[in-house]
Amino acid sequence: MSAMTNAEYQSFMLDRARTASLATVRADGRPHVAPIWLDLDGDTIVFMTGEDTVKGRNMQRDPRVSLCVDDEQPPFHFVLIEGAAELSADDPDKLYWSTRIAGRYMGEELAESYGRRNAVPSELLVRVRPGRIVAQKNIAD
Repeated sequence: MSAMTNAEYQSFMLDRARTASLATVRADGRPHVAPIWLDLDGDTIVFMTGEDTVKGRNMQRDPRVSLCVDDEQPPFHFVLIEGAAELSADDPDKLYWSTRIAGRYMGEELAESYGRRNAVPSELLVRVRPGRIVAQKNIAD
């Protein structure tokens, strides 16, 4: 096992659409974990969620989050990210990011329809600037 270089980290996060596990904090302190689709804007993690979802409500109350993105194939790699979520319901770039993320996961032919479906007023654009990143490769070596 060894640490990824910055270039390896960027490649791992962007070369293939991987679902991330997002951990948020419930009002009573219990953790909540849910899958998300994401993209990067420079070093910032970008994703969408409904304002009335458990994760949406949790982040509105407590912005602390952790994300885990992993590769389930040998030799196994993973990235852990800790940070604080910044949420916006009326970000002018909401449609852009919703469409871009949809294109990564659903393909370019469905990007626009999924993007429009998800860039509605009840959806939040979430940005997480990493405070801490752990990026490891070749876990099984």
